[in-house]
Amino acid sequence: MSNSPGVRQRRGIPVWQQLQQRLQSLPNVEVEDSILLRVLVQVLVTVGIIATDIAAKDAVAEWPITSYWAIPLSLLGATWSWYRRRDRNIPTKFCLAIGMLVTLLAFFVRLFGELNDTRLALAQLLIQLQVLHSFDLPRRKDLGYSMVIGLILLGVAGTLSQTLAFGPFLLVFVAIALPVLVLDYRSRLGLVFQGWKLRGADLAPKRLGIFLLVVVSLGLIIFAFLPRLPGYQLRTFPVSAPVDFQGKFDTSRILNPGYVRGGRGGGEEGEGEGSGAEAGQRGQGRGKGKLDETYYYGFDTQINQNLRGQMKPQVLMRVRSQAEGFWRVVAFDRYTGQGWEISRNDQAETINRSSWSYQFFLPRPIVLGKDKEVVQTYTIVAEELPNVIPAMAWAKELYFPTRQVAVDPEGSLRSPLALVEGFTYTVISEVPYRNRTLLSKAATDYPEAIRKNYLQVPPEIAAKVRQKTQEILATAPNPLTSPSEQALYLAQYLKQHYTIQPDLAFLEDNDDLVEAFLFRFEGGYPDHFSTVLTVMLRSVGIPARLVTGFAPGEFNPFTGLYVVRNTDAYAMTEVYFPKYGWFAFDPIPGHELIPPSVEENQTFSVLRKFWQWVAGWLPSPVTGVLSGLFNAIATILARTIGWFLGLFSKGWLGLFTGLIVSVGLAFLGWLGWTGWRNWRYQRWLAKLPPMESLYQQMLAWLATQGFHKRPAQTPLEYAQQWYSHPSPEYSQTIAAISHAYVGWRYGGQAANVRQLQQQFRSLKKQQAKRSLAIWKLRSQRLMQRQSAR
Repeated sequence: MSNSPGVRQRRGIPVWQQLQQRLQSLPNVEVEDSILLRVLVQVLVTVGIIATDIAAKDAVAEWPITSYWAIPLSLLGATWSWYRRRDRNIPTKFCLAIGMLVTLLAFFVRLFGELNDTRLALAQLLIQLQVLHSFDLPRRKDLGYSMVIGLILLGVAGTLSQTLAFGPFLLVFVAIALPVLVLDYRSRLGLVFQGWKLRGADLAPKRLGIFLLVVVSLGLIIFAFLPRLPGYQLRTFPVSAPVDFQGKFDTSRILNPGYVRGGRGGGEEGEGEGSGAEAGQRGQGRGKGKLDETYYYGFDTQINQNLRGQMKPQVLMRVRSQAEGFWRVVAFDRYTGQGWEISRNDQAETINRSSWSYQFFLPRPIVLGKDKEVVQTYTIVAEELPNVIPAMAWAKELYFPTRQVAVDPEGSLRSPLALVEGFTYTVISEVPYRNRTLLSKAATDYPEAIRKNYLQVPPEIAAKVRQKTQEILATAPNPLTSPSEQALYLAQYLKQHYTIQPDLAFLEDNDDLVEAFLFRFEGGYPDHFSTVLTVMLRSVGIPARLVTGFAPGEFNPFTGLYVVRNTDAYAMTEVYFPKYGWFAFDPIPGHELIPPSVEENQTFSVLRKFWQWVAGWLPSPVTGVLSGLFNAIATILARTIGWFLGLFSKGWLGLFTGLIVSVGLAFLGWLGWTGWRNWRYQRWLAKLPPMESLYQQMLAWLATQGFHKRPAQTPLEYAQQWYSHPSPEYSQTIAAISHAYVGWRYGGQAANVRQLQQQFRSLKKQQAKRSLAIWKLRSQRLMQRQSAR
């Protein structure tokens, strides 16, 4: 065999020529000739590339813009592939294969260098592959690959987007995808379309506009009602690229740009006193001064609350969180008379992470009570923020781009450097549930370390503040014995009996803030309320401290992000409960008494925000009734979904129970769908004229037996095929109904519908009897065979 003439002849031919002959002998591929389909697919991919660039640049400062080169090269490749679509292009295919291998190698190199966020490496790989792929698009199948790449790029852009800038691209993508899908389907059916007019492809703009409106409307409705279930299934979280900090990490220092650039005492009151902000940083937290317009004064190791002024609103960061909460930043334990300081600032603990992971494991107190894991991702959009790290309490894991972070004794997180624009990090917190019953029963035997650090009150005001506090507690309708109830009552009392005073006068050097607030001004700045509550609680032996941070901010239901501004920063009071830890109370008028936390249902957050907008236009009684109804429905749905998903985490028994419940729900859903379709069908029949209804019932009944009427058949042609049926009643009844229908429909002839209906019912009964007899006969034969065995 090996010495045959054909083999000897091939051995004499060079390998390259043999390969070329084999390639030439391959059958030609079926090319796609529709210019419109090619153009629309190219536009679809272009939209995906631009959307990825805009979304990534908005979220990642170091993202390299790819649309500058990718779109022109992709257009060039699409043009090349159109003119060369009928050629084999063997050299081009080899070059493309080499280019794709190089791209794949670069992807793996980039992937190991960007473990912080693999979405970026994937997006760049897809864009590069699309550029290479655009030079070889002869077939409809190849265009399908480009469509999928465009869809994936849009999905990546959606995960990266933090603003509504992504929305217009999504609408444009959907508007282009509709005609692309129609043209693609026509191509699959072999319907060649080479024109440019959309009407020639059954793509009238009016029809496309209606489809687009329906798709967008359904998408928004599904988006609004889609439950936001907590729980990340992956443990790779968004983090900025690694940052190398040069120098020694001074854990005792907080870098607040407001104390460096602002705070120069303005006005007569500030002259000679220096910078109030600087006094808060380097002095004893006293002295007159002016608030910085951009940076919140409360993020430092010492703060001075004798500053006056207000901030101009500015967006600082965007937060994606599984639950709405207070983004905690800094806590203070020592009251200075006109401000606060961290007394154990030099005891901040440095924590290192491994070189191959961005994960820090943070120390957290061991407490009783139920808690809930909440994942938050923060993206800084301001030019610069202090080197303190906002996070929900209590953070247990931190994904951060530096090699080191620090945790001070008050549980606040610090970075070696300031948080700059584009900085992204992720926090996993174990947020405790606030069980009022358990907190009211908490013991009052505080540990020595708690008593030492969180009961300090200046001796000059201790007796006076204690007396005032006891007088307020005595006004309660019922005796208040537990610290939690006393804290709630005092916070509510401050809200109701003291006012926010934006034009508050400065304190003199020998004035005490709490004393002036309670007995002279009867109010003050918002943060003063929290200072007063903290000191009042300490005066009656309840450990408390001041904590500063950010309110949740404005929730954007379309991006799923909380937009946080500098004006969202404020201070609250944290109270210690033995065995349960620290819980915050907010005495500021206009704020909720309890800050938002995991107790609130977040499953239908988008729908809840929409309802809040609608409720603003309704009367209060109607709003109250509807709110109660919606809350009850949302709670039931959330608990049901949570119970169902929880089954799959309870071992094999839970798994099988969940599967059984799933099958049962699917069966009930099928029954409901079938019943709904039958109901709609009966309603449709009831609206038809009697003759039309009878004819349609006959067609539907025959279709269930496998005899479908083709659209091209006339009623008489369909009836004619039944003339050869073995049963005369079949042919006679079908022919009678068909001729009566044609005469009524096209000749205006009256038909005896009642007699025809009787014939049709008789035919169905006979068919049912015949089917039953056949089934009995088959059963008997089966039993006989089994007996014979």
